[in-house]
Amino acid sequence: MRLQKYLSTAGVCSRRAGEALIKEGRVKVNGDVVTEMGVTINPDSDQVEVDGRPVKTVKKKEYILLYKPVGYVTTAKDPFDRPTVLALVRDANVRVFPVGRLDINTSGLLLLTNDGELANRLTHPSYGVEKEYLARIHDIPTAKVLNQLARGVQLEDGMTAPAQVRLVKGGRPTSQVSLTLKEGRNRQVRRMLEAVGHPVVGLKRLRFGSLTLRGMKVGEWRRLTAEEIRALRQAVKVT
Repeated sequence: MRLQKYLSTAGVCSRRAGEALIKEGRVKVNGDVVTEMGVTINPDSDQVEVDGRPVKTVKKKEYILLYKPVGYVTTAKDPFDRPTVLALVRDANVRVFPVGRLDINTSGLLLLTNDGELANRLTHPSYGVEKEYLARIHDIPTAKVLNQLARGVQLEDGMTAPAQVRLVKGGRPTSQVSLTLKEGRNRQVRRMLEAVGHPVVGLKRLRFGSLTLRGMKVGEWRRLTAEEIRALRQAVKVT
């Protein structure tokens, strides 16, 4: 098994985050630091450590929905000692990692789990899992701007995929716009709106796939129901 897949399967982090841990020299196999991709291990005989702590296979899969507040970073550790989202679910007494990211100034729905296979598929663009955001922006966007956002916006890392866009509330000095995306580039919503001349003042994720924040308050978390887990797994064809 590839090392980054093992880290994901063991509930340490997503596969992509596992690759970053390896590159940063934070992973050891049988006492030796590994920094190259492509290393394979035997989960039954090899000893793997992350940051000096042994990695053990997950026995029970956990799925937690968090209403993330502004001011928390979506990582397990932060080099600047800022509060992380894991502090908000500490009383769950389980080891989970965030599925995707919301930046420190973005609030809203965040899924945390130790199910590496599901996390990898939910964040992979080929599965097209929808993410819906509510953005508060400067000024009132014209119909032309809304159509441009819907068709795609040219960013420094390429053209964005088509999106669903709706003006929720027009006004000055700020308006509200709903955007539903099927891709998840870094700070994508903020960069799209800035590119069309309407910088974001506030941003919240309302929906991730079939999950919503219905009935939740900022900072609260809950475990997913069996029905919600089944719907997520079916959406990305995890058996």
